[in-house]
Amino acid sequence: MATIIDGKNLAKKIRSNLKIECDELKKKGIVPKLAVIMVGDDPASKVYVRNKSRACDEIGIQYQEHLLSDNITQEELLKLINKLNKDEDVNGILLQSPIPENLDINEAFKTITYLKDVDGFTPSSVGKLCIGEDTFVSCTPLGVIKMFEEYNIDLDGKDVVILGRSNIVGRPLIQCCLQKNATVTVCHSKTNNIKEHIKRADIIISAIGKPKFVTEDMVKDNVVVIDVGINRDENGKLVGDVDFENVEKKASYITPVPGGVGPMTIAMLMHNVIKATKEQYKEKSIL
Repeated sequence: MATIIDGKNLAKKIRSNLKIECDELKKKGIVPKLAVIMVGDDPASKVYVRNKSRACDEIGIQYQEHLLSDNITQEELLKLINKLNKDEDVNGILLQSPIPENLDINEAFKTITYLKDVDGFTPSSVGKLCIGEDTFVSCTPLGVIKMFEEYNIDLDGKDVVILGRSNIVGRPLIQCCLQKNATVTVCHSKTNNIKEHIKRADIIISAIGKPKFVTEDMVKDNVVVIDVGINRDENGKLVGDVDFENVEKKASYITPVPGGVGPMTIAMLMHNVIKATKEQYKEKSIL
């Protein structure tokens, strides 16, 4: 039977340590602050934003919310981002996705100044990750790597198969795993013989967005399974991309949904806010 990777408890431990760091900064007169921009009325985004606000409260990070109507122009959105870039009290800027289709999210991400890019989406952050420099790493991939480290799961020389190639999860994960000396295969909607790729994986990281897509017959014994997927099944129950009950029988380690990667994503956002705050004050020669 597999060891369950408890993302909820690990995230709690990380948040406790971040609170200590935050308290230390406050003793020096530094109060970390996150500004979140949400455009439109997406119900899932509202939940994510609320969870981020609660995490900030718990750690002691100041939280500022900018709720924009879905008929805002690109120019108005960029104007707000530039205003937050210049605001020295704001240490992190997060643009909640998705945003309305008439707006260019990539241009918006490019506008966020590198030192406030707590989501790790600017070209500077992505480029630094690709060449192995210290940078802001997207929160979900960073959370996955922290799980590997916490549970002493060694990626050195392992065959890692990543399902999904999104800019938010799949692509940054390629670089994160390469830096751990893994051999990485990325599968996506156009991949031929996807089951054959999955079957030879020592480690599967699924962010494909299909309920219970990875089944017991697709995986080998003692595989490590990280399930990033958040889906609803036919009964409305929250499930991952992996058929947890059956795959668990063959896996050595596996993450549940919920309670696996999800809590880690928010913990890593908080980690990035503290990191951004420290970097900015180092530039001012205060830390």
